Amino acid sequence: MAQMKVLVADDDPNVREIIRLYFEKQQIELVVAKDGREALALVETEQPDVLILDVMMPQMDGFEACREIRKKWDTPIIMLTAKDEEFDRVLGLELGADDYVTKPFSPRELVARIRAIMRRLQPKPKVEEDAPRIFSFDQLTIDLDKREVIVAGEKVSFRPKEFDLLVQLVKSPGSVWSREQLLEQVWGFDYFGDVRTIDVHIKKIRQRLDKLPYECIHTVWGIGYKFGVEA
Repeated sequence: MAQMKVLVADDDPNVREIIRLYFEKQQIELVVAKDGREALALVETEQPDVLILDVMMPQMDGFEACREIRKKWDTPIIMLTAKDEEFDRVLGLELGADDYVTKPFSPRELVARIRAIMRRLQPKPKVEEDAPRIFSFDQLTIDLDKREVIVAGEKVSFRPKEFDLLVQLVKSPGSVWSREQLLEQVWGFDYFGDVRTIDVHIKKIRQRLDKLPYECIHTVWGIGYKFGVEA
C-alpha cells in the first residue's frame, strides 16, 4: 500500500511538531504549511491524500482556504478549530469540509479520522446484477453507473457524498431515515462527525434540485428525512 500523504496547515509550530512526531510513528508522509495561502499552493504541487486546515491562520484562514480548494479539488478536508461552537462546525461543512476536530485534540484521534475518511473513499462492493442502475421520477433521473443527475433536462453536478446521500434516499421512496442511519449508510459506522453533517448535505441537495416543480427531499420532524415526489 502506498504511503499516505497528509497536508497540515497550522500557524502554531507546536501543533505542527506534535502532528509530525505522531505521523512519523504511523508512517504517514507529512507536508506542512504555516497559513492558508501556502496550503493552497502546496495542494497543487504535492497532491496530498487528505488536508488538515486550522481555522484561525494569518494571510488566509482555514475557511477561505477550504473555499478556494473546493473550486478545483475534491481532496478530503478536516478542519481544526479551537472553538467548540456549532457555527464554526456548520460553516466548515457548508464550505465543503468532510470532518472537523476541536482543539485541543489527540493525535491518535486525528489519525483515526484520516483513516476513516480514506476507508470511505475505497471502492464499494459491487451491487447485485438485478439491482436498478437508473432511477427516474418525472423530471429527475439518477444514473448510478455514470454518477449523473439530470434535473429538468439538465445535468447537475453533485459532490460525491451529496450523490451518495441522494441515492440512499431514492432507493427506498417513502421510507423515513434518521440522521444516524444515513450517516452509517453513506459515511460509514466509523464516522466521527455529528449528525449536522446530514442537514448540511440535504440543504445542498435541495439547492441542486431547485429547478424541479415539486419537492423531493422531505423533512420528517424529530426523525430525519425521506424521498418522495410530491407536488
